[in-house]
Amino acid sequence: MKKILFPLLALSFLFVSAQKNIYESQKFDDLSQKHEILAILPFLTNLDLKDGISKTELRVLEEKEGYAVQNALETYFSQRKKKKKFSVDFQNTQNTKAILAQNKINYENIDVYTVKQLSEILGVDGIISGNMNLNVLLSKGIPTEFSFMDYFSGNANYGRIGIKISDGQTGKLLWKYEKEINKKSGKNTTDLIDRMMKLATRKFPYDREKKRDRKKS
Repeated sequence: MKKILFPLLALSFLFVSAQKNIYESQKFDDLSQKHEILAILPFLTNLDLKDGISKTELRVLEEKEGYAVQNALETYFSQRKKKKKFSVDFQNTQNTKAILAQNKINYENIDVYTVKQLSEILGVDGIISGNMNLNVLLSKGIPTEFSFMDYFSGNANYGRIGIKISDGQTGKLLWKYEKEINKKSGKNTTDLIDRMMKLATRKFPYDREKKRDRKKS
């Protein structure tokens, strides 16, 4: 009985933690009513690595990590979309990259453009973006073995990730989910995104089941 009870308690704690880290605008329904397609942008990444590397190398690695999250999110949404779980579509990230490149927008300068500008350029109704602070290269994989001593020494914490959805027409923040990255978060970028989004599934604003719950209430 104890073997069953502990995992259930752990899962409940993770779910409650996920809920506390989620923000949703009170105007979400009104602003997203006509949303049909969203674009996923590469995540802005800040790396704090112990290895002595040049600023140029660091920027290259930060860009790589940012695009890894973009790709992982596309994979997650594509898999869920096949099961008809979402009420919106997601722009192919290759198309997103191509359109941005045609407009001379890249990882280095994308942050100077507003959500409204990017949405208009990409021809989408909303933008999925975010940021990460890391002290490891998540895309290369991280060790998942842990002990309680790791938490006291700080070796279990690898940073933090924030995912947000903004309305293309107004530029307003609609939804945001923040999570600490540690040894329990996942072994790599794809695993991390899959796990954290599954925890937030019932809170994801475009989830069809959630929309049905809203109508009932």
